[in-house]
Amino acid sequence: MSAASTLPRRVVGRADAAAAAARAGEHLDLVLAPFTLPRSRLMVFRSGDGLRVHTSEYERSLEECVAIDALEVRDGDGARLAVTRVLPHAIELGDGAVTLTFAGPHALSLGVAEDREAMVSWTVRAGDEAESLRIGGRHAASVAFTVDADRGVEFARSDAHAAHLAETRATWLDWFARCPVVRDDLQDMAAFCWWVLGANVVELPQLAGARAVVPSKIGYVGLWQWDAYFIAVGLRHGDPELAREQLDLALRFPTPEGQLPDVVHEHGVLASSDDLPASDRENLRRAGSAVADPSAPVPLTKPPLAAWALRKVLEADPVGAGTADWARRMVGTVRRSQDWWFAHSDLDGDGLPEYGHPYSSGLDDSPVFDGPLPTTTPDLAAYLVRQDLELADLVERFGLAADPGSGEPVSPAAAASAHRDRAARTLDRLLGLWDGERDRFRSLAAGRPVESDTVVGLMPLLTGLLPEAITERLVAALDDPDRFATPWPVPTVAVGDPDHSPERMWRGPVWVNTNALVAEGLERSGRAERAGRLAERTVELVVHAGGPHEYFDPRTGERAPSATTAFGWSAALFIDLAVARSRGA
Repeated sequence: MSAASTLPRRVVGRADAAAAAARAGEHLDLVLAPFTLPRSRLMVFRSGDGLRVHTSEYERSLEECVAIDALEVRDGDGARLAVTRVLPHAIELGDGAVTLTFAGPHALSLGVAEDREAMVSWTVRAGDEAESLRIGGRHAASVAFTVDADRGVEFARSDAHAAHLAETRATWLDWFARCPVVRDDLQDMAAFCWWVLGANVVELPQLAGARAVVPSKIGYVGLWQWDAYFIAVGLRHGDPELAREQLDLALRFPTPEGQLPDVVHEHGVLASSDDLPASDRENLRRAGSAVADPSAPVPLTKPPLAAWALRKVLEADPVGAGTADWARRMVGTVRRSQDWWFAHSDLDGDGLPEYGHPYSSGLDDSPVFDGPLPTTTPDLAAYLVRQDLELADLVERFGLAADPGSGEPVSPAAAASAHRDRAARTLDRLLGLWDGERDRFRSLAAGRPVESDTVVGLMPLLTGLLPEAITERLVAALDDPDRFATPWPVPTVAVGDPDHSPERMWRGPVWVNTNALVAEGLERSGRAERAGRLAERTVELVVHAGGPHEYFDPRTGERAPSATTAFGWSAALFIDLAVARSRGA
């Protein structure tokens, strides 16, 4: 890849990192956004007049992960000190009389200012008798709380608070020095979104401390395949090395058949229903493919956007010999995963793969999956077309990784041609899903048409190869107030659909990732101006709602009540869209 084909990188730099950190701190309310540290599993929230410390664990709720139930601080006269400011590196209480910071990833340090005293009290479990400790004066000026892997808490007096404060500040300043520079009106939110990405970094100890940027430390503690792709696309603008690491983790554990796992997490991977707890396994099997043995494991994966993400990450980073070798390895894995879809997920044998389970779609709550499985959907067909086209370009650019005995074509040119031929065949079958009477792409539930009008029907725009008449009808649907033209677009289920529910996950709310994909599809389909308007409205949505939430009400633009906050792919794609909207600004 030539230097001219890479994205220009404009980052804050060390001189302005403190300003970016301060901007992010304006959003750290300790309710929707906790106090945490990159690589740490600890999070601090408000709790009444005090603080509460939780750990962040795979498939465990916050309530299951309480390390310190209540932490309170009083001054020398016994008056409770309230939180007065939060910065990425410190919580200030009593206008800075006391500060709480990290003492490495597994501990917190609470210290008192010089010539001050304070009484610290804490309760590990609700109902337990509180323990207390005085700091300052003739005592050590701080106390450190260390939390072990089982949420056990040990405390010790310390005089190292200033050093811990400086180290934590340096960690965050180093992170914010990479924050991408965007338009002035978007820079505050960009700083907060960059904080979200740093805050959501966790270590996976079983993988030699690999850094996974999880969707949320609050509720999604693992590296979901789909999330990793979107998160990498945002990270590429400030930390391309970390972006590559997300793709490396997502692609590191294919099955022998080439299937990529749904999740890489701290205990292993999730690639089938057999990787889930027994209580979940039977439910998933009952919901599994109708053409498969219901007692057999159901494969669980995510939509095929790996090559799409890989191409974008490589755009942002000059490709040297080492990166080229890495890219070839990644391309080899993606090619095998693409083959898996056609060999193992074409469950009715018609040449067009289906979703064998809703979880593999990423949109498992969508009404598209209310009927019997397997489900044929236009989004999966579009992603497969896009991925084969991306793979064709990638093998031409990087060549093929050595894979003796795989039966791969001998030359990159032959491999690229095979990918383009398969894309053409898949596109032809995708066009067979077009319903001209209803002006939409339809899905099929075990071969029967699905009436739901959802965002999956807009994803064929991503191919950039639709007939002009179909493109026109999809653009018209985006501008139709009875379908997708809500005050804050694009709803995941059309307004006129009886299943539309503006607050229920994939049944009506706006998601940043689907908006970003539709916007790219519009651009690929020759509608650059319309794509720009949707991208602009999407970054406005995140600013309007006060943060990169999981999903948004299409009527008000506010966070839907059940949506997770400080959500990884919303933050990453805000960054990506903001960078694109800021070029030339």
